[in-house]
Amino acid sequence: MSAPKPPAKGTREYNRHGLTPAKRALRTWGERAIDGRTRQGKALAAWKGALLEDLGGPEHVSAQQLTVLEMAARTKILLDGIDAWLFEQPSLVNKSKRALFAVVRERQALADSLARYMAQLGMERRARVVSLADYVIEKEETAG
Repeated sequence: MSAPKPPAKGTREYNRHGLTPAKRALRTWGERAIDGRTRQGKALAAWKGALLEDLGGPEHVSAQQLTVLEMAARTKILLDGIDAWLFEQPSLVNKSKRALFAVVRERQALADSLARYMAQLGMERRARVVSLADYVIEKEETAG
C-alpha cells in the first residue's frame, strides 16, 4: 500500500475554516454525519424537536415540510460552525486586500438560506390539535 500522493507544488487546499469538510460530510452522509451523542447533536435534535412542535407536531407536518426542516437543520449546523470559527478570529477583514474574508460572505449566504427555509415553514406558532380522548389519556398519565 503506497502513501498518499502529496499535492502538486503551488496548490493549496482552502479549507482552514472547516466549512468544506462539514459540507462534504453532510452531502455524503446526511444526518448520519451528526453524532446524536455529542452536545451539538443533542442541541440540534432539541432545536428540530422544538420546530416540529411549533409546526403542530409530527402528525400535522407534511413530507415537504419535513424536508425543509431537514435542510434548515443542516444549514444551521454549518452556520453554527462558521459562527464559532469567526468569533475565534482576531479580525474579519483581510488587511492586505482590505476586504472581508470570503467565509463571511458564505456565512451570510447560509444565514439567508436558513431565513428562507424558516419563512417556508411559517413563522407563526401553530397550536397542536388534541382530541378529547388523547387529552383524557394524557391527564391520567400525568396524574397517576
